[in-house]
Amino acid sequence: MNAAEWQALLFYAVAAMGILLSLYLFVTLKYEIRIVFRRHLAEQQRVGELEAALGQTRLAMEKLEKDLREVERQTGMLVAPPPARSGLNLSKRTQVLRMHRSGQDSAAIAAALSLPRAEVDLLVKVHRIVVEKL
Repeated sequence: MNAAEWQALLFYAVAAMGILLSLYLFVTLKYEIRIVFRRHLAEQQRVGELEAALGQTRLAMEKLEKDLREVERQTGMLVAPPPARSGLNLSKRTQVLRMHRSGQDSAAIAAALSLPRAEVDLLVKVHRIVVEKL
């Protein structure tokens, strides 16, 4: 074989390698595109499922709002709870001290006046301290 034949053979070999490489790249690109497309379809399916769940949640919320409006309509205007009772008033304090002087124990006084026993004990102790200082 002479030099011209070697050059032609080399040219054809390089061209064949280029074509094979291009074919390989084409096939792998198609494979990767197929993988990406499948992922996209799976994500679209998940999005569809989430949208369906969101729609069901919205319908449930609308039903709950409708039920709430109906209950409010039936009961009229919601009444605010009464304000919390303020602390011990003077008449209760006086009653606690009178009952204690008459000899009743703090449990009986607390039950009779609907007060916590600790509050009755505290009032009696404070009264003792004040009396001792005078």
